[in-house]
Amino acid sequence: MQRRFFLATTGLSLGIALAATTAVWAENAKLKIGFVGVTSGPAAAWGISNQRSMEARAAWLNELGGVKIGDATYDIEIVPFDDQKDPKRAIAGMEKMAQDGIHYVVGPNVDDGAAAVRPVAEQNGIMYFPYAFPKELYTAPASNAILGMVANYQSGPAIYKYLMENKGVKKVAFIAGNESDPLSQRDSGAAAARELGLEVVSDTVTYQMDTTDFTPVLLPVIQSAPDLLVLSGVSPANAPQLIRSARELGYTGLISTETAQDAAVLAEGAGELANGFISVGGASTPELASDTMKEFVQRYTAMFGEYNDESNTKVYALEYIVETLKANPAAIDNVEEFKKTMDSFSAPNPFMVGDAKLTYVGTSSFGQKRQVSVPLVVNEYKDGKFETLFVAQVD
Repeated sequence: MQRRFFLATTGLSLGIALAATTAVWAENAKLKIGFVGVTSGPAAAWGISNQRSMEARAAWLNELGGVKIGDATYDIEIVPFDDQKDPKRAIAGMEKMAQDGIHYVVGPNVDDGAAAVRPVAEQNGIMYFPYAFPKELYTAPASNAILGMVANYQSGPAIYKYLMENKGVKKVAFIAGNESDPLSQRDSGAAAARELGLEVVSDTVTYQMDTTDFTPVLLPVIQSAPDLLVLSGVSPANAPQLIRSARELGYTGLISTETAQDAAVLAEGAGELANGFISVGGASTPELASDTMKEFVQRYTAMFGEYNDESNTKVYALEYIVETLKANPAAIDNVEEFKKTMDSFSAPNPFMVGDAKLTYVGTSSFGQKRQVSVPLVVNEYKDGKFETLFVAQVD
């Protein structure tokens, strides 16, 4: 009898404890952060890295009890939308965010999509963090887009200058896919190369995005005998095919791009032929990574079974949103308050060692602070992984 009483009491206590626990969790409001970007097709690696970074960091912050903004504590909920690299779907995705009352969105990942969603974002009070480079998105009168990474017109000159000084590069050739993103990156890259004094021996050759045989496309470019071949705006799926074709045609010079790449895709598609390939990497190196960044990598890997170096950059957008809201809780549902906070905003950077800060930059490029400050890390691919070539900073 006593035993039954004990069990009943224990069950009652457990029920009370569970109810109390549920009540504690229920006290946290939901902070919905959207993602509109490409997670399928040839450029999927860019958006997948975005979404996974957000989900891994949100899960971690929620596990710690949520984020305190003003007098309230919030659990972060990531609301994703695959735009399939289609501007019309990107618009539909941003409209969905507006209907859900979401004011902060990460993405889109490409120029067309980022430009297409601008009217929806501005009309519905949404701040968005694209990984796209058109300056008109970040210069006045535009004010709702914040560049989430280093732009090609910032990284390109840094890469070319380094290769001129350290690898003796004098002649450069560009090849680009026949879409607005890569064509725009080619044009700005060629202009930057000429300004640095490089001889541009080819900058008119393009390819269709569904090309499978790059040999005839690359042949005239290789025949121009460049020291450096730039794959402008190349997608992670096309990069290994282009590299393989160039090497099989006998090209022995340097190959680079200003877009982030996936080491696993390079290993599978080009193998050792990709050794020496230079690309923009994630915003962290082993020397720069804090314990928080190292734990983020571990958590991300545990959640998804693999890690993409580009997530060293993609983890930042959510952090900037949360920390800026902490600095001005009135911005939780008012992006005009968010904008007011950006000019003076500063917070500790949890992902880097030392006293690094989260701040907004971009004045030199856009005339206003519409870019997150992340280190420019340039990588060189070697035997299945990226190694840091050099690190720089953007104003």
